[in-house]
Amino acid sequence: MNYKIIVLDLDGTLTNRDKVITPRTKQSLMEAQKRGIKVVLASGRPTYGVVPLAQELELENYGGYILSFNGGMITDCCTRKVIFKQELPVEANRRIVELAKKEQVDILTYQDTQILTNNPENRYAKLESRINHLKLKQVDNLEEYLDFPVPKFLMLDDGDYLALVEARVKAALGKNFSVYRSDPFFLEILPRNIDKAQSLAQLLKLLGMKREEMIACGDGYNDLSMIEFAGLGVAMENAVRPVRSAADYVTFSNNDDGVAHVVEKFLLYTDRHFLN
Repeated sequence: MNYKIIVLDLDGTLTNRDKVITPRTKQSLMEAQKRGIKVVLASGRPTYGVVPLAQELELENYGGYILSFNGGMITDCCTRKVIFKQELPVEANRRIVELAKKEQVDILTYQDTQILTNNPENRYAKLESRINHLKLKQVDNLEEYLDFPVPKFLMLDDGDYLALVEARVKAALGKNFSVYRSDPFFLEILPRNIDKAQSLAQLLKLLGMKREEMIACGDGYNDLSMIEFAGLGVAMENAVRPVRSAADYVTFSNNDDGVAHVVEKFLLYTDRHFLN
């Protein structure tokens, strides 16, 4: 298949355990872009948290895209314009915050270059802040403060408890919301039908491409939809079991240049590095 576009999750996929792109992976992606391959960075992160990696890969020079908020927004790196956006309705904010209180979990959302949360001392809120280089802002009364639409909420707690919360939140919110865990400790709440696959379908339509021409690489639960959707769905060796089961191909881990392996094998048609 003549693949024309590659979509990459970030944490656990494009970046290694130190949250950086290795030299080999960067080299392979730069070569692919020089040959006309489009690169899309698809993440649950806010747009601001993806920009440094997009700049490192020079997506603005090669017509790349940022898919942020797990598909809630797509940004054209060349023009810096948002070409797709879907946010939660304002009237849902209070209900979601009250659900978090009922379940006794902390919660966060986003405003410009800030993360808004009821508890900036929560270790998972601190992790989200550190990964995205966004400051935490404590808001004691989120119900009253959030009088504007937001892209998504994250409920925060340890994985075992959040698994129980996930089922109850899904039941309480119903079919008009997408509710799933992107990590064991992050419960995502987004508008209905917003996930990476749905937004990628919109992007492919704008680009005049088919999904059969797309490679998607990921490792987490929020990557499952795009891996099932893509012409070639790739799971990292470190991916969760459902992602590995759904994938067409399993590559090396994010710490072993798994993305470079995919690029060289399926886009550059050489795998010399991994045969040595």
